Amino acid sequence: MVYDVAIIGGGITGSAIARELMRYRLRVILIEKECEIGAGTSKANSGIIHAGHHSRSGTLKGRLEWAGNQMWDELHADLDFGFRRGGELTVAMKPDQVADLHELKANGEAKGVTGLELWDKERTLKEEPNLSSDVVASLYAPTSGIINPYEACYSLIDNAVRNGLELSLENAVIGIEWQDDVIMLNTRKGRIATRYCVNAAGLFSDEIAAMAGAGNFTIRPRKGEEYLLDKRLMGIVRHTIFPLATAESKGILVIPTFDGTIMVGPTAQFVDSKYDRTTSAAGFNEVFDSVRTLVPGISPRDCIAQFAGLRAVLESEDFLIGPSSVRGFINVAGIQSPGLTAAPAIAKLIVEILADEGLQLEHKENFMAQNPKRVRFAALSRREQMRLVAANPSYGRIVCRCELVTEGEIVDAIRAGARTLDGVKFRTRAGMGRCQGGFCSARVMELLSRELNVPFTAITKRGGKSWIVTDREERG
Repeated sequence: MVYDVAIIGGGITGSAIARELMRYRLRVILIEKECEIGAGTSKANSGIIHAGHHSRSGTLKGRLEWAGNQMWDELHADLDFGFRRGGELTVAMKPDQVADLHELKANGEAKGVTGLELWDKERTLKEEPNLSSDVVASLYAPTSGIINPYEACYSLIDNAVRNGLELSLENAVIGIEWQDDVIMLNTRKGRIATRYCVNAAGLFSDEIAAMAGAGNFTIRPRKGEEYLLDKRLMGIVRHTIFPLATAESKGILVIPTFDGTIMVGPTAQFVDSKYDRTTSAAGFNEVFDSVRTLVPGISPRDCIAQFAGLRAVLESEDFLIGPSSVRGFINVAGIQSPGLTAAPAIAKLIVEILADEGLQLEHKENFMAQNPKRVRFAALSRREQMRLVAANPSYGRIVCRCELVTEGEIVDAIRAGARTLDGVKFRTRAGMGRCQGGFCSARVMELLSRELNVPFTAITKRGGKSWIVTDREERG
């Protein structure tokens, strides 16, 4: 069998491309080396849909950031993931920074970004009273949004699979060659033949391109440490708070997440290893020292979780998207911030590129744009909860006390594809609360064992060798 398109990489970019391609009568396979979709950079994303004015005009980032921003409302309506447009403030803490806000506003307006407003100190503190009194002015951008990025990945892939996508997980590409004008992907699970290949492998896109002889670029991993704060701080800010950006980063932010927690970060530090997701005392201090100059009421004592993600950075700091010197091989590389924002626009661009390269596109008349609504028990009214429990008692059994996640929701997630503790966590929030899984992990593992019909000892946190428990061996 020969596929029309093979996508390498199941992050937000690959997932968006897969869903867009399934609008057409095509045989498409997505190959992901991890055991869950979105388990790499996308999992550790800040979850911001950028307003559209940060990236410079004249760059591919700048073109796709605003275009992608405008597509998320329709995707949210179709696919039922956490998303809202809460707006953002970029704040100036010194009088000489106000000119930078004017420049940022002009940059956005040149790209067509709507609703940008300059606020003086009084207006800024009226809207965000918990900001530092040292604030001088701010730029308000209403088009900014907050999203659950891992949930968006699952929703995009679930919809693509409903429309015919073949998904191959835990399957790394280890070699690429050509045979009779067909691209042959050598993978851990065998050979895959395809007419076109889209390289959306994130941190490893340079290595995949090198296998194909289809690119001479290098990805440098830039680590960002993030810290999640207790829900008692819910409402301390209403908007995402940005400092003024540097050449390397949009700065260390204060982010009110979709689910109510506050997230602070990220740092921006180049590292040597594409597997270095460690957090550090230095990163912790950098983040909290920075955000407390913006919001003094934030305390390091409120931290309930910490993690790090790696951005896939090219020397140009721009995206690299387009056909390579090798026929049929398309690179999608260097997708760092605002890659999440731009993902749906990148997907449409890839479809256009594939068509220009000769792929025949025929619209699928029976394309199913919408996903079934999933149960979010904690968000239901008491009356709705009672009706649901009466119909299915498993929704009345609370597993995660911190986030009020029920057995029914966890079973739904497993039947939708979750295979690990992290897979359940990122689909349901079980384990994301104050105790970070201290009370619910064992019960989630029992449900995974039961639903997957595997031993309790086979359950992992994130696949591979990340076992939680092992068989006890008695010694005489």
